[in-house]
Amino acid sequence: MAWLQARHPVEVRPELAADPALLRTAIYRARALVLPRKIVVTRQLLEFAPRLQALARLHGATDNTDVEACREKRVEIVQPRTASVRSNAEYLLTALLMLYRRGIGLPLAGQRHADIRLGREINGSTIALFGLAPTAQVLAPMLQGLGARLIGYDPAVASDSPVWSRLNVQPMPLAELLSCADAVSVQVMYASRFAGFIDERLLAHCKPGQLWVGISRSSLFDAAALARALADGRIDACVLDGAEAGFASRGTPLHEASNLYLTPRLGAYTREARLRASWFVAHRLHEALTRAQLSQPAALAA
Repeated sequence: MAWLQARHPVEVRPELAADPALLRTAIYRARALVLPRKIVVTRQLLEFAPRLQALARLHGATDNTDVEACREKRVEIVQPRTASVRSNAEYLLTALLMLYRRGIGLPLAGQRHADIRLGREINGSTIALFGLAPTAQVLAPMLQGLGARLIGYDPAVASDSPVWSRLNVQPMPLAELLSCADAVSVQVMYASRFAGFIDERLLAHCKPGQLWVGISRSSLFDAAALARALADGRIDACVLDGAEAGFASRGTPLHEASNLYLTPRLGAYTREARLRASWFVAHRLHEALTRAQLSQPAALAA
């Protein structure tokens, strides 16, 4: 913010996130906005910002932004899509290690005198990468360094693509992959057509006692099918980051699943990732406003 303030007028208004009416009033003169994830940008909201040139987020997803409306109104969307690649990879590695050695987690959760729990080693195990998003390409060498054998599947990547050999990952059909993996890491790029993709038919192929971790959207899963797999032992435990609201709320099939662990979007939430994202946003906002060759200093609302 200090860097931007040296170049443009900046208003820091965190209270606007909790007051939609005040937000709509405050953005009338803004030429750039930096908005938190919880504010949904709709076509109607953009109508209240007729001078807007750029819209920035510190997260990479666009599911809460009307991209088409921004394009029509010539509002540039600024998002640091690669800032959290490494932090997400480290999150997935941490989640796998914690599931492999759950005895470590009990004392951390406050059970100082917890019973000894037999763990497993990643070395020599087979870990499946479901999705070759950039996070997977950082995670792969981490796991290989620990001695894991890697197999993988991505619906958008052909099995003969050179990326598989470059990462030293063996491509497989998804059903075959699930039948031989000790653990599955899910970081596939989500699209609406993949809603409920991981269903009962697919989970029927799970190797018993499988471990799952994931940072993809939870709507990738058929919740009822996942609940059954967690209950009958096909999946021994599952850690998912940033599940959508209601995914495991009271009254849903997953509410009572004690071996499902949900974290609140921790994957991208490291000091280093936030710093990378912040600098990217600051520089791109400055470039966007400079390109516009505004006749007067831009007003920024953050």
